[in-house]
Amino acid sequence: MAELIETASKQETAILVGLIYKDQTEERLDEYMNELAFLAETAGAQVVKHFKQKLPHPKKRTFVGVGKLEEIATYVEEKEIDLVIFDDDLSPTQQQNLEEELKVKVVDRSLLILDIFASRAQTAQARTQVEVAQLKYLLPRLKGMWTHLERQRGGIAMRGPGEKEIETDRRIVKDTISRLRKKLETIDKQNQTQRKTRGQYIRVAMVGYTNVGKSTLMRLLSKTDVFVEDKLFATLDTTVRKIVLGRTPLLLSDTVGFIRKLPHHLVESFKSTLDEVREADILLHVVDMAHPQFEDHINVVNKTLKDLKIGEKNTLTIFNKLDLYRERYFDKYLENEVKDEILEDLKTTWQERTENKCLFISATKKEGIEELRERLLAEVQGMYKIRFPYKSNFF
Repeated sequence: MAELIETASKQETAILVGLIYKDQTEERLDEYMNELAFLAETAGAQVVKHFKQKLPHPKKRTFVGVGKLEEIATYVEEKEIDLVIFDDDLSPTQQQNLEEELKVKVVDRSLLILDIFASRAQTAQARTQVEVAQLKYLLPRLKGMWTHLERQRGGIAMRGPGEKEIETDRRIVKDTISRLRKKLETIDKQNQTQRKTRGQYIRVAMVGYTNVGKSTLMRLLSKTDVFVEDKLFATLDTTVRKIVLGRTPLLLSDTVGFIRKLPHHLVESFKSTLDEVREADILLHVVDMAHPQFEDHINVVNKTLKDLKIGEKNTLTIFNKLDLYRERYFDKYLENEVKDEILEDLKTTWQERTENKCLFISATKKEGIEELRERLLAEVQGMYKIRFPYKSNFF
């Protein structure tokens, strides 16, 4: 497998570019751009400016209009910017034209996410999955690609397959993808064997948008050390822990977070990792209720699960970051009774929407955790009674 190239020590400066078009309002674009900035910072870049333009549709040759491109080029030259990141996917032609015009590295959202995944992958499975996705992304972009990248070694979007493996021709890349897929099949068979040995336990999988607090909750419920970081995609590799609630054992897994505009190649490559979700008996859908667009995040997760052909499952929606919600949305002079009333109305609304299958917690403050444990225990015991009625010792 190609070795991953280390990130350059110097922090790269970046500008972000997005379009207002079709059904994408300026407010929605601002939200996407803020998320893109968080992605860029997670990858190690320093974002210094956002550029926006309103167009009926992206320009075929350069994505943005001629005037906006000149404005961006002037800024890039004057401020000595290292990287230009576009919020939408660029065609190979657009990317090549933009790099010729701007004289710097140009990256789209998909490549940025792939780069973060490349830096975060720890296990052989995750690294192989990311490399397959990277190669599939690069395949249509091989023509003339390496001539202008020879002077840009290292840095964001340069982690991944090295020149020697992909500069020769498409056949070598396709052969490499084929080889990596076979390797993934072997790893997947090994994982299936491991999952079969866990068949006697009810399995619970946590899903959710990226950075909603799944790993923090995993650490709390399993009482074990799990990596936690306030960055997007802090968790890439599926973590499985055996935990016991009362006298009832279960397997709890934490999976990679979802995000809007998740690259298709990445979703496809990570299908085997998400088998933990597919084969789970119960899903805990963790939501950052303090985020202004948390409902949109819920819809993104549900759509991704549907795209992955994960059928209807027994799901508990966990509204996390209750403490941050109060901090962000409650005026400090607001009376406690009014605060309680607002929260009760919110809870009632979502209890109706989820048919009473939701809970409100703060994982960092350990608020509502005992109620979550009791509710999860009841759900797990119910599944055991159906599947293993003879194992009364669990209850």
